[in-house]
Amino acid sequence: MQNDATIWSKNSLPDAVTVRLPAWVKDFVPASAVYPADEDRMRLAIALSRENVVRKTGGPFGAAVFEEDTGRLVSVGVNSVERLRNSVLHAEIMALMLAQASVGSFTLHGRGTHSHVLITSCEPCAMCLGALLWSGVRRIVCGARREAALAIGFEEGPVFAESYQYLEARGISIVRGLLADEAEAVLRLYQERDGLIYNA
Repeated sequence: MQNDATIWSKNSLPDAVTVRLPAWVKDFVPASAVYPADEDRMRLAIALSRENVVRKTGGPFGAAVFEEDTGRLVSVGVNSVERLRNSVLHAEIMALMLAQASVGSFTLHGRGTHSHVLITSCEPCAMCLGALLWSGVRRIVCGARREAALAIGFEEGPVFAESYQYLEARGISIVRGLLADEAEAVLRLYQERDGLIYNA
């Protein structure tokens, strides 16, 4: 497996982290694509998760950020924990970081900017839900159910019904279970291929 992580000597402290999508993503996703419907957007997130498994570049999770009104693709993310040796590089985090880099702002919700939606192939873990709160996205659409990730051994952290209620109370709308069967098939594929459960 290719390792894109920066390696530091034991006598120095790191002062930078390089975060990069796998090389195949550039050719896999047309940069100028427009996805008008949530189903189209979710199929992209699921396709990313599947390709990440098939190419052995990370865990079975994909995500993408879109302009809500135009459907323009802003960024994508795939799980990169193992590849980049970094526990926080979940697909949602990758997509959010790259979206904020694309718009040049720490928030995806501000004056003069489009409203943004995050589409994720699986319901987010506790860390990603926290990141979503401050990301500026105004809507989240999830595919596979949390229980499906738990069933193959992933630890999803303290996520409760109240976690979603908290986000909704702060103006973030949430859709869960869109194309869940298709998304969950990728999780089973990862299990069948003996994919690493890195946080069990």
